[in-house]
Amino acid sequence: MKMRAALIKALCAHATGHIEKHKANLEIYLKYPAGIGEHPDVLEAMEKEISEIAKWEDQLEVLNKHFS
Repeated sequence: MKMRAALIKALCAHATGHIEKHKANLEIYLKYPAGIGEHPDVLEAMEKEISEIAKWEDQLEVLNKHFS
């Protein structure tokens, strides 16, 4: 595999990993909102997770659009 392709693949894998992490966090908030003691404002915490997912999805979109 050429270096360019390897780097693009690594960037996509990195972004995908972050998306999955934030989706998992969001699922925890959805299933156990009362059990998250350090986040008294559950909706705000959920909004942050959604924003993170959107950020990483944007990066994937840019990679696919301009570098695939």
